[in-house]
Amino acid sequence: MDGASADRAEIVHTAFRARIAAGDLPPGRAPEGPLSADEAVSLFRAQCLCRALDRQGRAMQRAGTGFYTIGSSGHEGMAAVAHALRPTDMAFLHYRDAAFQIARAGQVEGQNPAWDILLSFACAADDPISGGRHKVLGSKALTIPPQTSTIASHLPKAMGAAHSIGAAKRHRPDHAVLPDDALVMASFGDASANHSTALGAINAACWTAYQGGAMPLLLVCEDNGIGISVKTPPGWIEAAFSTRPGLRYVAADGLDLYDTHRAAREAADWVRARRRPAFLHLRTVRLYGHAGADVPTAYLTRAEVEADEANDPLLHSVRLLAEAGALAPDAALAIYDETCAEVAAKAEEAGRRPHLRDAAEVMASLIPPQRPCRPSNGPDPAARRAAFGSEADQMDAPQPMVRHVAWALADLMLEHPEIVVMGEDVGAKGGVYGATRGLQKRFGRDRVIDTLLDEQSILGLALGMAHNGFVPIPESQFLAYLHNAEDQLRGEAATLPFFSNGQFANPMVVRVAGLGYQKGFGGHFHNDNALAVLRDIPGLILACPSTGQDAARMLRECVRLAREDARVCVFLEPIALYSVRDLDAEGDGGWATPYPAPPERLPLGAVGVHGDGSDLALVTFGNGHRLCRQAQTRLAKDGVAARVIDLRWLAPLPEASLLDALAGCGGALIVDETRRSGGVAEGLMALMAERAPGLPVARLTAEDSFIATGPAHAATLPSTDGIVRAARALLGRR
Repeated sequence: MDGASADRAEIVHTAFRARIAAGDLPPGRAPEGPLSADEAVSLFRAQCLCRALDRQGRAMQRAGTGFYTIGSSGHEGMAAVAHALRPTDMAFLHYRDAAFQIARAGQVEGQNPAWDILLSFACAADDPISGGRHKVLGSKALTIPPQTSTIASHLPKAMGAAHSIGAAKRHRPDHAVLPDDALVMASFGDASANHSTALGAINAACWTAYQGGAMPLLLVCEDNGIGISVKTPPGWIEAAFSTRPGLRYVAADGLDLYDTHRAAREAADWVRARRRPAFLHLRTVRLYGHAGADVPTAYLTRAEVEADEANDPLLHSVRLLAEAGALAPDAALAIYDETCAEVAAKAEEAGRRPHLRDAAEVMASLIPPQRPCRPSNGPDPAARRAAFGSEADQMDAPQPMVRHVAWALADLMLEHPEIVVMGEDVGAKGGVYGATRGLQKRFGRDRVIDTLLDEQSILGLALGMAHNGFVPIPESQFLAYLHNAEDQLRGEAATLPFFSNGQFANPMVVRVAGLGYQKGFGGHFHNDNALAVLRDIPGLILACPSTGQDAARMLRECVRLAREDARVCVFLEPIALYSVRDLDAEGDGGWATPYPAPPERLPLGAVGVHGDGSDLALVTFGNGHRLCRQAQTRLAKDGVAARVIDLRWLAPLPEASLLDALAGCGGALIVDETRRSGGVAEGLMALMAERAPGLPVARLTAEDSFIATGPAHAATLPSTDGIVRAARALLGRR
């Protein structure tokens, strides 16, 4: 902790005490609004506790018993926002909102916010929200999911959670948590309001409201005029958000407890009654700099820093309470001093609490705990007959993958009313390739949602609905488009159980059409073979079927993993295999398969094996499976007995079942349609080197290149000819 930054905290503390003793309080408007005297004093106590915790967090850092923290000083007015809401209104908080959590704790019996936050400062293993993994605000009892975001990446899921309230009123999931009349609050800073993630979420909320859809979302922008060191242009937030269609704008002085509560109550009541979004603009100050060792005088003049300190919101509260006849200044100072002393005493004990000891303890919350669910025995036969009609007669005949996906989705939605499908064009059009065709007609617009064109908002809608008990199946039309929004999976969905010690989760199955081999369509935007960004997200499951039967059975398993194990799954569908029926020759029908009856599924980690040849194993997935099967036939003519191993599950890699499938083979050729650098083959090569060190291994991968359109569409990808050549070379070396 930098000494200059620590000094500013003590300067503010000393000035607060001296100015109250001298009666030197900042001027301002008279207290107005519905706050009673007792309520106002209670909120002042929350503000004092917030300030005391900030000071103590810095003291713990200097003593080596506390760790990284972002302070809330200057933003204590958020206590009044909490008081204007209900503790059952889900709150996605800005990292400066300790005052909100403290004030909300006063609305729920049995809470000890000071102790909880001190444990978080200390990274103590018994920190009740993260279990010692991070300094985060959050509480299951207070309906505050933890946030680690500094760029407002929590706004898309706040939008999704707000949408879920009306959806749950019509189709109540078993694990719903929000009341029918709840609203969702999301707070963020003025700098974060410029981030594309925030703007996309706000736009999606307005887009929904503009069309008459329910969106009970309260957006709270805490405008302290600066983002780390870059100033926000004066008037920018009001100019940018006060005239947005579908968005009610309300402004208040965040330094004024009474005015903040008045405006927050007005905005919240409007959102709750109208089921439309509102934007509450609070003007605040930031004390002590941004965070950690940040020294504000490095980029602000001392006069600017001191002007903010002179506007200390606690000083404004003391004046307002005195003018309202609620609390005399000397009594206010006594509350402040008592609070600081109590927090200092508790901090010593918190600093002695044990920490996480090893990797196993740190990783224990990566996978959320199982949750009780209704048994899964397949859809009701009568409902199924009514839904499919004459299509049911086609299910025993060999069909391409796209029909398996469509039928599996319909079966799953018949069986599980909490499943909701969402994405661009998934409704009336039925998706770009027809994988969701007919679903909206069967299940309605509530359960098959045509979204706006924004992958961040599509995933945010899913994340938020998962917070309220739904099992979302969002679709990204193409893998390349998912990269626009991958932080919603990495920074929000996958981290939630980790940073909440398993108390919160975002169960979902993200369907993505991807990989290459499409002839003459799209180039790299519609043929994308980059999977590294998905494979390295801790806790995420990545599934990739290669046949229609596997697609149906694996999709059912992914839904089971989401429903029962609260997992985040990405279901990667090879576009080029959607309509393929043939294997070796035109008209042979060797790749089409009958539809497997529900609830038949493929368990996580089970690989597929075709053939029992012991000369060579061709280890592959996706389009590579079909190519390897073709190569297997050609190699057999040369007297080479090969087996084809289809991985199916790409994250986590199915290590045990793969090694079992390799038993007795004289070598292994990995055929990987992802890129040589960062592709799936890298992990497989490492696995075989570590666990099967005597096995001759080679790999055939895609080039480190984007994919072209037209005749060269497969030039950078593995081919049947290339597999045969690589197999012969490996056998020759052996």
